[in-house]
Amino acid sequence: MPSPSSPLLPDERLAAGAARLAARLATRHAAHFAPESVVGLLGDSSTRLAEHTRIRTDLVVPAERLTADRPDALAHTRGLGSGPTRVLFVCSHNAGRSQMAAALLAHHAGERVTVSSAGTHPADEVAPHIAQALTEAGVDLADAYPKPLTEEVVQAADIVITMGCGDACPVMPGRRYLDWPVADPDGAPSAVVRDIRDAIDAHITELLTQLAP
Repeated sequence: MPSPSSPLLPDERLAAGAARLAARLATRHAAHFAPESVVGLLGDSSTRLAEHTRIRTDLVVPAERLTADRPDALAHTRGLGSGPTRVLFVCSHNAGRSQMAAALLAHHAGERVTVSSAGTHPADEVAPHIAQALTEAGVDLADAYPKPLTEEVVQAADIVITMGCGDACPVMPGRRYLDWPVADPDGAPSAVVRDIRDAIDAHITELLTQLAP
């Protein structure tokens, strides 16, 4: 976990949110992580997001959400807690395939799994036609945003599913790796995006049959 000497918080609203977030996460992880470590994670998360997006004024909420996920992953990696199977979807931009897969798995599996997604080169936002295709299937993607891939989320995953990120996809020993050869929906017409959604959903159905009930 980044130390208190990690990148300084670049935004006054982030600085204000850091204390609030640190208090909340420190309560949940009081036995393992100090508030200063959470503040360091928040600075690191905001820096990572800023490197991959043109948006600056709206980084506060995504940075806080990304930070909130990271102690859970670290705790799982260190064997400090137990929980459901953790599945990570990775693609290049985390704006299409991996977002659809994560949303569909979370929708079907509920609390059976902990689902996350990330991109090796995350985009600025989730593509609107991706959100629309999921809405048509009764899956809400309103709060989703492209996330950079962090080391702890890969280490914490029990299953890593790659979706077109090629050699940039991470490889960690001891993980189960799957590669789903699904077409890229970027710029595709709505009918093709629906076909891609349905292809991913078929993979999800097969995956769920392999997971422990």
